[in-house]
Order: sequence, then C-alpha cells, then structure tokens
Amino acid sequence: MAEAYIVGAVRTPIGTRKGALAGVHPADLGAHVLRELVDRTGIDPSAVEDVIMGCVVQLGPQAGDIARTAWLSAGLPQSVPGVTIDRQCGSSQQALHFAAQGVMSGTQDLVVAAGVENMAMVPMGTNAAVSKELGASPKGDGWAERYGDQEISQFRGAQLICEKWGYRRDDLERFALESHRRAVRAIDEGRFAGQITPVAGTDTDEGARRDTSLEQMAQLKGLREGWEITAAVSSQMSVGAGALLVASERAVQTHNLTPLARVHTLAVVGDDPVYMLTGPIPATAAALRRSGLGIDDIDLFEVNEAFAPVVLAWARELQPDMDRVNVNGGAMAPGHPLGSTGARLLTTLLHELERSDKETGLVTMCCGGGLGTGTIIQRV
Repeated sequence: MAEAYIVGAVRTPIGTRKGALAGVHPADLGAHVLRELVDRTGIDPSAVEDVIMGCVVQLGPQAGDIARTAWLSAGLPQSVPGVTIDRQCGSSQQALHFAAQGVMSGTQDLVVAAGVENMAMVPMGTNAAVSKELGASPKGDGWAERYGDQEISQFRGAQLICEKWGYRRDDLERFALESHRRAVRAIDEGRFAGQITPVAGTDTDEGARRDTSLEQMAQLKGLREGWEITAAVSSQMSVGAGALLVASERAVQTHNLTPLARVHTLAVVGDDPVYMLTGPIPATAAALRRSGLGIDDIDLFEVNEAFAPVVLAWARELQPDMDRVNVNGGAMAPGHPLGSTGARLLTTLLHELERSDKETGLVTMCCGGGLGTGTIIQRV
C-alpha cells in the first residue's frame, strides 16, 4: 500500500467563548488556516484534489459545506472541491483518516484535512434547540426501543466513568491542575509558536489558567448534586481551526515537499453510547493491534481531555507512561473547539515530536454517540 505523508500542519490559537476569536466567522477561521497551509508548504493550491473539513454543529454560519466556503473565502482556486464531515469530536481527526486513505489507495495525491468550530458563535447544543423547535428528536423509535428513555449525554457519561472506575472529585481536580500547569509551561517556553498562525491580533491559546488552584476548584459546584464532574474538570467551550496537508510519495517529489511524518495506522471504533466517552480505550487498543506496536513503543500520546475521567480511565486500562501523555496540557486547559480539535491535536503532536526529537505518536479521542478514533503517526 502507498504511503501517506503529512507535509504541513498549522492551527489557530484556541480562543475562549468571550475571547479575541469569538467574533470571527468560522468560514474565515477555516480560510485563515487553509491559506497559511498553502503559504507554508509552497504548494500550488490548484494541485489540491480535495479539502475535507470537520465541523460538528453545522448550522448557521457553519452550515452549507463550510469546507467549500472556507476554501473559497481564502481566495483559493474554485476548481478545488470541499466536503464537510461530522464524526462528532473526532471530525477533523477523521478528516485526516479520509485524506490519508485517499492517498494510500492511490486515488489521490494531495488532500487537505482540516477542522473548524466557533462555539461562541454556534454553541454546543444548538442542534438540540433546533430539533426542539421542529418538534422532532434526532433519535427515532429504534433508538428508544434499544436504549429506553434514559438520559444520554456527555455529562452523564463522564459521571458514569467516575462511578465505574472509582474516581473522586479530588482525583479529577489534581489531573486538571496538572493540565493547566503543563499548558502554561508550553506557552511560556514557546512550544506552540511554530504551529500557530495568529488570528484577530492574538497568537496564544487563551484557555490555560495561570492562577487556578485546587482550592479554587474545590469551591465549584458539581454539575449535579452528588456528581464528581464540575466545570474545572471539563473541557472548555472554545474557538479554533486547524489544517494539515497529506501527500503521496509522487506528490512529495513532484511538488518538492518535505515529509514531516507518515501516517502509520488508522483506527475508528464504536463503543457504549450511554457511557459515550470510553471510546479511546478500544480505539487505542485497535490502533496498537493493527500497527503491531505496544503501548511502550509510543513516544507521545495526545488523549483529548473532554473530561478528566476520560483520560484517567484510559490510563487505568492501558497503563501508559503518564509522562508521555498530554505533555503540553489538554482540552481542560487550552480548550476543545469540537470539530477542529483532532487537527489541533495532530498538529501539536507533530510539532512536539520534532521539538523533543521523538519518533512515534498516537492521538485518540472520545466522540459523541460512543465512538473512538485512533491515529498513529511516525516522523520521517
């Protein structure tokens, strides 16, 4: 099978819902990273065969195939098509999978994988509000027959994980505090500088809290009475975009591109939609099994911190070296702009592998509906 190489990766800063990026139209956010990706790689944009963009809440300013809208908004050639996909939080990671699969199959040579989400402009839950207005649930009779009328939500899923794996609030808060500490250190040491293209006058992730503490976290109320989950141990409502360029060996030679990493292994799995957030456990196992690698063969991990118990349960089951996991913090600190987070994690991982002179990295995410994504990349 042909190899698929990542030859460029860039992202915006991650903005908060009241920060500098909040008012930037998501099509313009997407356009910004697409234009920057073309500039950084020096590629002739007319040679790109498709733009695959992840976006979760495809309503309002994020509707109408934002991949196509963002590409055209960037002033790039009309001849290049675009498609927008939704695998929930794993959408732009799945965009990379589809791009790599197109190249590996030999049917494409040069594909952009990207993601965008402005949760300030199009909040999470907007789909539910529209469904209520229309008087039609997103789930039909078959779902109700299978799962009954029990609550299905990411918040309940996070709490169920705490109950199943025995995590208490102080476990979660210590992990969250470390995420902020690592993110602040990464910002101060300039670890993100090379991967970020400034937008709206800012070049720094806005979500990491320098002044947070266990004492402050302890003052927050649980999302519900008796729950371990609080805002402090949850990912933030965020704004951001990211993009990667995937190339075949032929495209690398034809366009004089520099491979940064090869796409080593791809995996996607289904898991319990009630627990919802446990997908990274079987997704990581599937990626390792398919790759022939063991957990100790992975130099760096990016495990999306949708909620603290997601990563803690994953770590309990797979027993990684936690010094290799989310070394620059995770979504509880910089933030989690849904459809763009996969591209952000892959971009951050790629740059950190280079910075620390490591070879192999794995990204895994939990996704709504009880899904899990796993990607292994290897520097070349």
